[in-house]
Amino acid sequence: MTLPARFALLFAAQFAAIGAMMPFLPAVLQSKGLSAEQVSAVLAAGSAVRLLAAPAIGRGADRVGAPRRVLVLAAAVAGCTASGYALAPGGGGFAFAALLGVALLHSLFLAPVVPLSDALWLGASRRLRFDYGRVRSAGSAAYIAGAVAAGQVAAFFEPPAVVWLYAAGLLLAALAARGLPGEEGAAAGGGRVGFAAPFREPAFRWLLPLSALIQGSHALYYGFSTIHWTAAGLSPGVIGLLWAEGVVAEVLLFLWGGKLAARLGPAGLAAVAAGAGVVRWGVTAETTWLPALAAVQVLHSITFGAQHLGAMRVLAGMPAAQAATAQTLHSSLGTGLAMGVLTLLSGPLYARFGGDGFWAMAALCAAALPVAVGLRAALVRRG
Repeated sequence: MTLPARFALLFAAQFAAIGAMMPFLPAVLQSKGLSAEQVSAVLAAGSAVRLLAAPAIGRGADRVGAPRRVLVLAAAVAGCTASGYALAPGGGGFAFAALLGVALLHSLFLAPVVPLSDALWLGASRRLRFDYGRVRSAGSAAYIAGAVAAGQVAAFFEPPAVVWLYAAGLLLAALAARGLPGEEGAAAGGGRVGFAAPFREPAFRWLLPLSALIQGSHALYYGFSTIHWTAAGLSPGVIGLLWAEGVVAEVLLFLWGGKLAARLGPAGLAAVAAGAGVVRWGVTAETTWLPALAAVQVLHSITFGAQHLGAMRVLAGMPAAQAATAQTLHSSLGTGLAMGVLTLLSGPLYARFGGDGFWAMAALCAAALPVAVGLRAALVRRG
């Protein structure tokens, strides 16, 4: 199996698992007898652990110069601990305590899986000139397949059955990571850098707020678009197709957008993503007319996909000894923290303004445009 194929399998396994679990984890927790408040507490606790654990584990991987071995261990233990969501007892206060413990332990090991995979692939592609987007598209396609498969399993059995798909995907990711050659991270002893090291790179300092603004602008979409469109009379089947359309467009960009990404560069990709976000969220705020929604859902390939490709290009230029640290810091501070805060704010925003709240998301994208200019200047200085 070629090296790109091995990485494609790694991305496909982990994102199929995420696609299976993300839509159904609240239902799994609810099926165990947790209240809405308890479900929120478990989800929030898991998110908090991931935000803190990812940079710490990424730094550790750089320090020991063994990101592949850390990834294998993290994915394997995450797969094993995921089973706790299905095995935990249901009902009563003990169920909440047990599931909270499962979420904390599982999130600790899940946190570095995706950013370490990106760091390893960027290291390999930097040396061998592989196209990151084409390989990463396997993950996006697998996400769709995982969500569809989980829906069928949940309908045929019970929501907790989805947990076994999730655990199997993570264990497969551990096996796929094991098949990668050698250690692609920092040379042993060469990664003895602290958390502050990536911040000495001006391009990295500009990238964090840029990703926070553009990727964070998706918070209201992820949290309330289904509720908003359902209230407008769209059927669940149509809403599902709208979501799928966005991910399919993302896959197409990853597959065939390499030349465009090379021509625009990271700052150009970010500027295009920000401009597309202003259009996408503005239209979403103003109408629930199906043809208009279908048209702007294609822009998901730009608002998410183009910014992601640009971010990976910036991170690929970081020193090898800082690769895992930079990836995990970007994952936590550049996307995770912003998404968490904005998701919390999206509830009150939607409750007060309804669909008009998407104008706030458009404003975030507009604010990202001058930040993209700053990133361009930093990259020019970096050479």
